[in-house]
Amino acid sequence: MKYKQINNSLFIKNRENLKHLLTPQSVAIFHSNDEFPRSGDQNFLFKQNPDLFYLTGIDQEQSILLLFPDCPNPLYKEVLFLRQTNDYIKVWEGHKYTKEQAQQTSGITNIYWLEDFDNILHSIIHYADHIFLNTNENDRYAHTVPYRDIRLITELKNKYPLHKYERVAPLMRQLRAIKSDVEVSLTQKACDITKDAFNRVLRFMKPGVMEYEIEAEIIHEFIKQAATGHGYNPIIASGNNANILHYTDNNQQCNDGDLILLDFGAEYANYNADMTRTIPVNGKFTPRQRDVYNSVLHVLNESKKLMVAGAIWNTYHEQVGEIMTEQLIKLKLISPTDVKNQNPSYPAYKKYFMHGTSHHLGIDVHDFAGRYTPFAEGNILTCEPGIYIPEEGFAVRLENDILITKDGNYDLMDNIPIIAEEIEEIMNA
Repeated sequence: MKYKQINNSLFIKNRENLKHLLTPQSVAIFHSNDEFPRSGDQNFLFKQNPDLFYLTGIDQEQSILLLFPDCPNPLYKEVLFLRQTNDYIKVWEGHKYTKEQAQQTSGITNIYWLEDFDNILHSIIHYADHIFLNTNENDRYAHTVPYRDIRLITELKNKYPLHKYERVAPLMRQLRAIKSDVEVSLTQKACDITKDAFNRVLRFMKPGVMEYEIEAEIIHEFIKQAATGHGYNPIIASGNNANILHYTDNNQQCNDGDLILLDFGAEYANYNADMTRTIPVNGKFTPRQRDVYNSVLHVLNESKKLMVAGAIWNTYHEQVGEIMTEQLIKLKLISPTDVKNQNPSYPAYKKYFMHGTSHHLGIDVHDFAGRYTPFAEGNILTCEPGIYIPEEGFAVRLENDILITKDGNYDLMDNIPIIAEEIEEIMNA
């Protein structure tokens, strides 16, 4: 990994928090993600399972965490299993954790090689009543591939059919939504790297450049600052491309007079930033572009005020919809009559602002959290209103990352240029 080692107190505390939520006499098992083939002899870059990383800090394939707080053998209350290196792996793949390095990274004392997992598990599992297993329960995920966690369920139920099997994902959803100070600092680092990449783009942008050239400027800054890379596929959408919500072709020329929507964020130490800005290709907003831009910025600023502990998801989004409705009427995109006659299940504003305003952010860009759980202190959420006008050939979306605290909320991207005049000043300096 490129990032600096994280103090293992984070992972020790995370494990302790989980142990307090486990049913007595329970074993919990977490696997690293699978390695996925990219071609005949290559894999895609490995991305660690977020729950395993959250609990151990281990950023390596073929790793397993076993937690059994009530285990009668103290050696196996907390065990980490790793892939053992050899001369072949050293030559072809390079560094793998030693036991000592894994202890230092995770704070786990008992480290074994992967080949010992089955024997150790079998020696203790009959002293447990419950087996907590992990699966991907992010409600944005649709299960189609039998990944490692799914395969383990089948395997263990065949071997140990009379145990009580439990889902650990609801416990992780409860824990991961509340960010510790260390997690906030790592997210802030990702945001700061994203800021520098955006400032680089502002100085680089001019008519005639290609969208992929902008993408190259961004990744240059990310890697230069030890980010892993993009937290998600970047959207570099000029002109009418911005009206495609998940546009990632990034292969068109940026034309004089157009706006370009930039949605990107750095990943640092597995924590992510998620930012959107919309800027004029030639460094100057037209009057109409500026009006729409300022309306979106107004919705962003007003929405941020609603992001407080205790706020309810649906109520929050309804309130944002009311703010957006006012701005769309002001821009003459919808009329009061449209609002009066609107379908309550699909309000008039949805024609120009069709997606949600916020999602949780963390180890996953769309982080694991309860969609129906009120906002809480320690949540980090995006705030990303937009107005999409295909008939006028442009769209504006703005997005910052917001931390909710006991004293209100704190904008982790408050130092990234967003005022129209400030953007024009930087671009024309």
